[in-house]
Amino acid sequence: MQLEFDLIHTILLAMVVLFAGRALVAKIGVLQRFSIPAPVVGGGLVAILLAFADGIAGLKISFNMALKDSLLLMFFTTVGLAADARMLAKGGVKLLVFLAISAALVISQNLVGVAAAAAFDLHPVIGLFGGSITLVGGHGTGAAYAGRLGDTMNLQGAMELAMAAATAGLVMGAILGGPITEYLIKRHKLSGPAGAAAEEEKAGEEADAVTSRSLINTLFVVLACLAGGKFLARIVEGTGFIMPDFVFCLLLGVVIRNALPLARPLNLSDRTVDVVGEVALSLFLVMALMTMKLLDLANLAGPLLVILALQALLMIAFSVFITYNVMGRNYDAAVISGGQVGFGLSSTACALAIMKAVTGRHGASAVAFLIVPMVGAFFIDILNAMVIQGSLALPLFGFGR
Repeated sequence: MQLEFDLIHTILLAMVVLFAGRALVAKIGVLQRFSIPAPVVGGGLVAILLAFADGIAGLKISFNMALKDSLLLMFFTTVGLAADARMLAKGGVKLLVFLAISAALVISQNLVGVAAAAAFDLHPVIGLFGGSITLVGGHGTGAAYAGRLGDTMNLQGAMELAMAAATAGLVMGAILGGPITEYLIKRHKLSGPAGAAAEEEKAGEEADAVTSRSLINTLFVVLACLAGGKFLARIVEGTGFIMPDFVFCLLLGVVIRNALPLARPLNLSDRTVDVVGEVALSLFLVMALMTMKLLDLANLAGPLLVILALQALLMIAFSVFITYNVMGRNYDAAVISGGQVGFGLSSTACALAIMKAVTGRHGASAVAFLIVPMVGAFFIDILNAMVIQGSLALPLFGFGR
């Protein structure tokens, strides 16, 4: 039996699911303690219910996801609109350090994946699919390489393998990011901004109220960035160099915030930009998670499950012992570590949701919200592509023969 939801009913259901996630987080103490985002709780619960409905009753429910990608683009645009050039200059050194750490993570994921694949006597490409192709790269990168390598190397089920691994990464990142950050905060007795700094921030938010005028101005700029980002992506794609749309939307947001006089008459409100971004992120995550094909994970071969379990252990150890220590052993470093878990296993959207949940409890971290989106939404994709291409060039993978 097939049941289809149109766009209006899909959005309405997504909101209901978000409300349910908020209610569960408010009532279940363990979800609060580990800073599990409400969209993850609600969306994950619906995905489980839909998997049972499909597996037991044969009921397949589909949704109209036409708005999902636009919500993601809106979110990344607001990230760009919130990026003050002065803050970028201030965080420049830390940005480079975090970029280097993230590059090491990408390489480590592929080393673990390929080594585990060799231990199971599998083709090393399977290790890459259980590595940065699907974990850092997500579903989009996984699908791209599955199509290419599946045809080139005649790998049966490459697409299903990539989608299942990326889905598993989405689940792992959403579940692990909050608890790891909370562990670091509790273990090292850390705290967010307090006293005068917190009062000043609160007063600033109250003064920068969201109004109908600020909301319309912000939506105008966000939609203009979406249109411009898609246009630039098509132009660049024509050159043969493929870059995701959200990168251009984010960069346009940065340019408008810092360089163009266009934004000054509109008097963009930081608070409104943050609200629009949070709404877009929440609805996107709910839609993405409630449509996860959890039954695909049940069909994963045993060796790939082991590879992904090893990747989870690597991510935990990397964030706790390397990222946290190198980034300064303070509250900002703990929040950054949680964000890295998000985009290292799942997506930048998940990383930002994890950080929002944590900072909502413990206080703001301007450095984390500056560094993580820039690396996770832009630089990491370029680094990942370079590492994957470099790996495939090795004799081990057989392309040079």
